[in-house]
Amino acid sequence: MLCAGKKSYFTAAVCFITVTSMLAVSYLQLQRLSHQPKVIQEGRRCRGKIANSTITALKGNKTFIISPYFDDRESKVTRLIGIVHHEDVEQLYCWFCCQPNGKIYVSKAKIDVHSDRFGFPYGAADIVCLEPENCDPTHVSVHQSLHGNTDQLPRFEIKNRKAETFSVDFTVCISTMFGNYNNVLQFIQSMEMYKILGVQKVVIYKNNCSHLMEKVLKFYVEEGTVEVIPWPINSHLRVSSEWHFMQDGTHIGYYGQITALNDCIYRNMERSKFVVLNDADEIILPLKHPDWKAMMNSLQEQNPGTGVFLFENHIFPETVSSGMFNISSWNNVPGINILQHVYREPDRKDVINPTKMIVDPRKVIQTSVHSVLRAYGKSANVPMDVALIYHCRKALQRDLPRESLIRDTTLWRYNSSLIKNVNKVLSQTILRAQN
Repeated sequence: MLCAGKKSYFTAAVCFITVTSMLAVSYLQLQRLSHQPKVIQEGRRCRGKIANSTITALKGNKTFIISPYFDDRESKVTRLIGIVHHEDVEQLYCWFCCQPNGKIYVSKAKIDVHSDRFGFPYGAADIVCLEPENCDPTHVSVHQSLHGNTDQLPRFEIKNRKAETFSVDFTVCISTMFGNYNNVLQFIQSMEMYKILGVQKVVIYKNNCSHLMEKVLKFYVEEGTVEVIPWPINSHLRVSSEWHFMQDGTHIGYYGQITALNDCIYRNMERSKFVVLNDADEIILPLKHPDWKAMMNSLQEQNPGTGVFLFENHIFPETVSSGMFNISSWNNVPGINILQHVYREPDRKDVINPTKMIVDPRKVIQTSVHSVLRAYGKSANVPMDVALIYHCRKALQRDLPRESLIRDTTLWRYNSSLIKNVNKVLSQTILRAQN
């Protein structure tokens, strides 16, 4: 008999732990076995219509697929970034078609709903499927059953299949542009500041914006700086412009911001050394270094093994102006002139300032807005004397008198280059259209 012999509390405890461990290992082995890909058809051509929308609803409209990515950091899997209802998650299967033998493998998906939903019924999810060992599928279909016809299922291209050398050092992920966005001047200033600081690519998940903003985006796309990802999430779900659930019947917060951020990390995992997660009205300003490259070299040297760097957000109220840099040619451009706003709010007592991030995307598994949820390696908080986030927006501490604000002209270090670059963009976009 297992664990028979002299009876004692110690022996009983050891016996219990041993049996529990054996059962746990057996359960995990069975779980992994149930997720192993199985051949269900042979001699078939890979068919099915290629999905070309950013957001694809599966049958039943409770699960939405954004994009699948190859991920071999732990095992050989396809990781699909998606959106699901957190209480109504159906079992899903990945259908892989392997050429040239035409074998169709079906793999039971593990569905991992992200913990940060902020009360909304729908949230970001990872739909993870083990890939067949003897084939590197280029496409995957997702179905609620082991049985069906692949010809009727949408096929998604699996990205990141081939490891690439980094084409850029810094990519900024901006999500999500909505509400007929028209803060044109501040957007151009942010883009030009990003470029001055060392950014080569900005990815924008666009729901909608003004006609004038469309012209500016077109300029930056043609320049090669901006990549626009269409984000028609309100065609599928009732969206909220708030980050937390207001009991108002909406399905997902802030136009699906968290899902877009996760997609952006995986989309740029193989092509960008760093990914920066912030909004279009936020700029990470280095205080000890001329640009982000020098700053990140220093931070990585001081924090070995760290893949996530968190920067404190500081509010520069748009209602308090310095009176400087009142440039007449900018006055007819809608939006805020950030060079005029150099007074920041002091820290609030017992309130921790929110953070935004610069991450090594290969070390991130899941992210939220202000911190990562799962990652390999460590996170580090960057001291305020090294860098801070310049965030020009509506005041949070609205009753503060001007003399209680802190004058911080760090942004003015870049004023000469910034003014010249902004004028160049305006002359080729908005001012040209006005003449």
